[in-house]
Amino acid sequence: MKASEMFSLKGRVALVTGASSGLGVQFAKALADNGAAVALVARRLDRLGTLKKEIEGNGGRAAAIEADVTDRAHMIRAFESAEKAFGTVTILVNNAGIAHGGRAVEMPPEEWRKVLSTDLDSVFFWAQEAARRMLAAKKQGAIVNIASVLGVAVSKGAVAYATAKAGVVQVTKALAVELAFKGVRVNAIAPGWFVTEMNDDYLAGEHGAVLKREIPMGRFGNPGDLDGALLLLASDAGSYITGATIVVDGGQVIQIKG
Repeated sequence: MKASEMFSLKGRVALVTGASSGLGVQFAKALADNGAAVALVARRLDRLGTLKKEIEGNGGRAAAIEADVTDRAHMIRAFESAEKAFGTVTILVNNAGIAHGGRAVEMPPEEWRKVLSTDLDSVFFWAQEAARRMLAAKKQGAIVNIASVLGVAVSKGAVAYATAKAGVVQVTKALAVELAFKGVRVNAIAPGWFVTEMNDDYLAGEHGAVLKREIPMGRFGNPGDLDGALLLLASDAGSYITGATIVVDGGQVIQIKG
């Protein structure tokens, strides 16, 4: 089979959370560029509308759906809207997330709960809902959870985020074991440092320069650097891959510090 056929998403319906900015925008474009109809989900409907027009201008199909991933009623409405527009969602990209920086001993309970609710709880519940609907429709599909290198290694000041992302890795494995026999594959991508709206201030200046020196490739990730992993896990090219976490970090995690 040719690569263009293996990675094709023609006829698939994808839903991307956190699609209004950062990595979510790129994920949505990559899926649409390779044939999927894409439901764009986030809280900022104006930005989703702009992305929808861009995708459609490039010959793709997209729907803008306003939702807060931590609200279960919003979640149900989002899936229903996606199904009304395109049919059963067979590719879910669980991308929405937030971060919190600061010392662990100073973190208030409400901040801990906010990060875990957005970065871990919502990943499970959206994956659960997507799987339920695929099984009910007797359709095979793929769930791609966005973890982080901080889910497999830690740094100071990221206790809630790192804990949530480690949980995402384990949720991915647990769901993969339960859903594989039904043809629903569940995998994760663990990005390293990519400059987005969420971290651009943090990565700017000397602090960013120090972090960059710790990356063997000597740079932060570019927007398209995750496309290959995403398309592998979402398409038939990855039909025998489930429960995996693909690290895309320029070699950061394997760097040995002496």
